[in-house]
Amino acid sequence: MSHNKPKLWTRDFIGVSIVHFLLLLVFYLLIVTIALYAVEEYGASTSEAGLVTGIFILGALAGRLVIGRTLDMIGRKRALVLGSALFVGMTALYFLQLGLPFLMLNRFLHGVTLGVASTAAGTIAAQVIPHTRKGEGIGYFSMSATLGAAFGPFIGLLMSQWTGYNMIFAACVAIAVAALALSTFVEVPALEKPPVSNAKSGFQLSNYLEANAVPIAIVMFLVALSYSSVLSFINFYANDKGLVEAASFFFLVYAVVILLTRPFTGRIMDLYGANYIMYPALVALASGLLLLSVADSGLGLLGAGALIGLGFGNMQSTTQAVAIKLTPPHRMGLATSTFFVAMDGGLGMGPYVLGFIIPFTGYSALYGLLGMVVFAMIVPYYFLHGRKERNPASAH
Repeated sequence: MSHNKPKLWTRDFIGVSIVHFLLLLVFYLLIVTIALYAVEEYGASTSEAGLVTGIFILGALAGRLVIGRTLDMIGRKRALVLGSALFVGMTALYFLQLGLPFLMLNRFLHGVTLGVASTAAGTIAAQVIPHTRKGEGIGYFSMSATLGAAFGPFIGLLMSQWTGYNMIFAACVAIAVAALALSTFVEVPALEKPPVSNAKSGFQLSNYLEANAVPIAIVMFLVALSYSSVLSFINFYANDKGLVEAASFFFLVYAVVILLTRPFTGRIMDLYGANYIMYPALVALASGLLLLSVADSGLGLLGAGALIGLGFGNMQSTTQAVAIKLTPPHRMGLATSTFFVAMDGGLGMGPYVLGFIIPFTGYSALYGLLGMVVFAMIVPYYFLHGRKERNPASAH
């Protein structure tokens, strides 16, 4: 180890990563249980249940669009604390049973608060990571999302087997309160040079989206749309196949695979460029979806989880790092929100759109179809970003 390597694991980097993990833990815990809740408590249809799941993410998207532009006016830390506080309030509203429209409205507003808090967290993290360790640092930071994406569904599916919905909501409130408490301790250094407000007055697309990040964001949108089928419908699919026991461990396997590979993939990207991760990851995700479509044992289901983790999990951090690397520092907040708008757009619209297809295809055929879609995405990835990617090793 060289002594001049800038320090990555600072108190604030660890703190903001934990806050992000706790917020996403609540989000994922609810995402696997809320569709079933809507069906059982309110008699929702498949696409309505998909909307109850997905509208949260569309709220997050709205929150990110607004905060991406105003983050540095409000202040990064203030946005984090404010977003976390409102997040607690919205989590508590799940206890009110006022019908399906109210549930949808609350899901949307809950999403808005997550969008604000997590964009602030991601921007603070990108700010405190040393420049030479960006790929590695963002890889570790996005592991907070990965862990949330693993333990949330795991806890959610377990709790839905053993407890009632009020216990699930109570657990979510407790976790949200912990995130809020911790967010108050994160210190954010002042920016080197204050960003000149080049936000043009009136409605300008460049005030909301970072052009450099758009091509890679389109790739992420399509991948996330396919992956949303796993998040929203794995519970229903496992019920159909009689694999509920194995399904609760699906996301745990998914997470373990990411935790084992993420430390290497971040380094590989910094050394050799994104293509070394992206092409194998697209193949892994496609294979995982195809395996899921034919899985009729717990082992098959968990094998699919491992492949999907290898694919989607590593694409998520790689595409995010690409978006940030292509962007000047003062537009980092916008690049982060552009990336998440695309990812959340895919995850949010997916369940609703796919909810209409399922009655015609069933779950197995849907997963098979999506596997082929992801496989075909190697072509748009190449044209949107892959052919422009430089190998950092050959640049030195």
